[in-house]
Amino acid sequence: MSKAPRTDTATATDTATDADAPARHAADRHALIRVHGARVNNLKDVSIEIPKRRLTVFTGVSGSGKSSLVFDTIAAESQRLINETYSAFVQGFMPTLARPEVDVLEGLTTAIVVDQQRMGGDPRSTVGTATDANAMLRILFSRLGQPHIGPPGAYAFNVPSVRASGAITVERGTKKTVKATFHRTGGMCPRCEGRGSVSDIDLTQLYDDSKSIAEGAFTIPGWKSDSFWTVRVYAESGLLDPHKPIRDFTEKEMRDFLHREPTKVKVEGVNLTYEGLIPKIQKSFLSKDKEALQPHVRAFVERAVTFTTCPECEGTRLTEGARSSRIGALSIADACALQISDLAAWVADLDEPSVAPLLRTLRHTLDSFVEIGLGYLSLDRSSGTLSGGEAQRVKMIRHLGSSLTDTTYVFDEPTTGLHPHDIQRMNGLLLRLRDKGNTVLVVEHKPETIAIADHVVDLGPGAGTAGGTVCFEGTVEGLRTGGTITGRHFDDRARVKETVREATGALEIRGASRHNLRDVDVDVPLGVLTVVTGVAGSGKSSLVHGSIPAGAEVVFVDQSPIRGSRRSNPATYTGLLDPVRKAFAKANGVKPALFSANSEGACPACNGAGVIYTDLAMMAGVASTCEDCGGKRFDASVLDYHLGGRDISEVLAMPVTEAQEFFGAGEAHTPAAHRILGRLADVGLGYLTLGQPLTTLSGGERQRLKLATHMAEKGGIYVLDEPTTGLHLADVEQLLGLLDRLVDSGKSVIVVEHHQAVMAHADWIIDLGPGAGHDGGRIVFEGTPADLVAARSTLTGEHLAAYVAP
Repeated sequence: MSKAPRTDTATATDTATDADAPARHAADRHALIRVHGARVNNLKDVSIEIPKRRLTVFTGVSGSGKSSLVFDTIAAESQRLINETYSAFVQGFMPTLARPEVDVLEGLTTAIVVDQQRMGGDPRSTVGTATDANAMLRILFSRLGQPHIGPPGAYAFNVPSVRASGAITVERGTKKTVKATFHRTGGMCPRCEGRGSVSDIDLTQLYDDSKSIAEGAFTIPGWKSDSFWTVRVYAESGLLDPHKPIRDFTEKEMRDFLHREPTKVKVEGVNLTYEGLIPKIQKSFLSKDKEALQPHVRAFVERAVTFTTCPECEGTRLTEGARSSRIGALSIADACALQISDLAAWVADLDEPSVAPLLRTLRHTLDSFVEIGLGYLSLDRSSGTLSGGEAQRVKMIRHLGSSLTDTTYVFDEPTTGLHPHDIQRMNGLLLRLRDKGNTVLVVEHKPETIAIADHVVDLGPGAGTAGGTVCFEGTVEGLRTGGTITGRHFDDRARVKETVREATGALEIRGASRHNLRDVDVDVPLGVLTVVTGVAGSGKSSLVHGSIPAGAEVVFVDQSPIRGSRRSNPATYTGLLDPVRKAFAKANGVKPALFSANSEGACPACNGAGVIYTDLAMMAGVASTCEDCGGKRFDASVLDYHLGGRDISEVLAMPVTEAQEFFGAGEAHTPAAHRILGRLADVGLGYLTLGQPLTTLSGGERQRLKLATHMAEKGGIYVLDEPTTGLHLADVEQLLGLLDRLVDSGKSVIVVEHHQAVMAHADWIIDLGPGAGHDGGRIVFEGTPADLVAARSTLTGEHLAAYVAP
């Protein structure tokens, strides 16, 4: 690593003064974070030295080991060491963290991780509650609101009103029984319980009333006829006749079936709780944020449940009393519904010396929203509806005004979801954190952010087993000439298409007014690649996801994270394991369940996990490879069965490309498996092993895995939401090839995207804006990329013109 240039002027007396200078302080030697012998996931004995109080960007192709080094090694060890400073009692309540597999980690400071994990799925979690802005507003209204209705809790939609009265015993001298009453005023609307919406359930989606319970009347996902905790409770409760069609139930049976309060019943000698179907469905499905549900469950909820705005609170979540108290012309519900940039201006105009410190803090929080590019949000926006990039920036807000220095901030692609116009602002925030004396580590692919780095670490050269080594370490200029994949693609510039495809039809959207859209009319061309763009908050997702006419055969691939435990892997997630198990079973004349590590074929010692976990209470648990199966996860007898000369564990250890060849011909020829493997190879995941746990995949790998799964769905229109998220510059070329193949096969592809290379490759561009929030929601351009570049009439046009090759 090159030394920093001297800033003083050299003179002839330097030698004499240096000799007389005091010796360097011992503490000044710790200016580096040293990592030696890191072997987490695919890292291959990585050793690097990262300068402190500088901005270091980690780059490399998706799956090269960036997150393994930054998050799973450096940040994880910092967090573990901090946890160890607490007492054993406190550590018992904290997550136990194992030490990363690394020989030496020196020079660590406190790490603050700002990742892209979606925010809580609770329907009562909003932008305001997640950032404490709501808490400050509640205190403000409890002090200044007229009429005064109570303490801050009276303005909180998470706090119900409570009343109680009765006798209490006071033990003071002689015992004395006195009457007492208790009253707490809360702001929660009693009708919707603070959710802002009420639900109406379509019973025809829950069961087939022509069948009896014993005949499998229930059509609810996961409710199988032999399920002990669901269906059998109804069948064997004694309250209903399980052999009578539901339509023939008496009035009392129907009331018990649908609405009965929780009641203890005995099923096969076990005490269980029987509850009416409607309250059970409400607790099981409707108490969770719909966006946080698994896709098939979310599809069921969308079919079975109609959500309407609560008529009592009009969607504000608050009681009438909380809505009646005002500061000037605004109630707290009005304040939370305002665009945050407008709310910041309203708070700035308040002049009340009695709450001056509170106003100052609230004003800083709201100004941080605007500064970070989220001024278009409102505080009552459900946090579960935020994109990954928006959620990450919301988490950043609490750190912008922090007085902490010498802290390590770790960011995971902070430019995700940002228009090129907004990336410059994000870069400024990262530099500001650095200039306060902090170490800033950023995992990033965008060249605009890599360009501002003081130090660059490029991992690769490939992905998965082909990655995990440091290919380059140094300055941005050194990266440009370093010969790595990142260096070669760093200055890539796309060319605008000279000829574009002709549309074969149009998807008509009329009067779109969802969120901030302003009665938009637009014809989205079919049979071509259409890119919808615009600054963050301009209305792109509202137009594409919320306004496409019902009945259109659309396959949506959004940014929701794929879920899976350490037992889940690409084979289980894509459905590949089903035809593979059947092929093994047919070849060996046994049951398919034997070839599942989560079912009958599991190793009895580790239950199919492959490792034995030893819990050491407040100390980090220990995971050791199972001695019985050697980590293969299957019972020894199962490994005696072969297909094409391979057992099931050997098949799961294959990379996708090898498995594609294996199942494509010969004894193991399995067309269903070969088709799924072909889709995985098409999205650039040919290097993944079939049995690799989903928990070890990078963000870009998960995004492409989901895309490969959705490609199997039937539909003429594909809608992709920022498919370049987590993709390296080199991987974007492969994605564009995949989009072209989809269009050439007769599909219509609509992409919501900010990446200029994708815009330049489009056949048609729809640009929304001109700004965000109430400054957006309009179509500011429709046409070809060449026309957009020539016109330069919008922010997108200016940035695309600057990006494309002359």
